[in-house]
Amino acid sequence: MKQMIIDFERDEEGDWVAILSCGHSRHVRHNPPWFNRPWVEKPRERARFIGSEMDCKKCEQEPV
Repeated sequence: MKQMIIDFERDEEGDWVAILSCGHSRHVRHNPPWFNRPWVEKPRERARFIGSEMDCKKCEQEPV
């Protein structure tokens, strides 16, 4: 289920996490070759993604 990104924060290991409008979060690591998201390392680039949508796997798993 698509949810809007409302903010970003770092987890306890220093990886970036997107905070979603549903209240859940999702990692947005830049860890090539598995995850290629260099934009997450720069504040200005992260800011461009606020308001965009991302799949929330937790919402997809919740019963309706």
